[in-house]
Amino acid sequence: MDPEAFRTWRKSLGLKQKDAAERLGLKKRVIQYYEKGHRDGKAVEIPKTVELACLALALGYDAYRDDVLSHAAPGRRAGKGDHAET
Repeated sequence: MDPEAFRTWRKSLGLKQKDAAERLGLKKRVIQYYEKGHRDGKAVEIPKTVELACLALALGYDAYRDDVLSHAAPGRRAGKGDHAET
């Protein structure tokens, strides 16, 4: 995700930088760095985890729920809290 795509994502959800920071668990300043693409002359990359969080928010997932993820990942190994099918 590049800075322009990040800014487009935020605006498409009608979020101010402060709101995007709160929803992503980041500081507003980090949002500003992501949108500029640099900090103090050094390139800033948007981590894949943030990109995935943006996708989740765009799809309407506001909070982490393990039950949603366990059903959404076919072929995932059964782990703690999962019920293996027999």
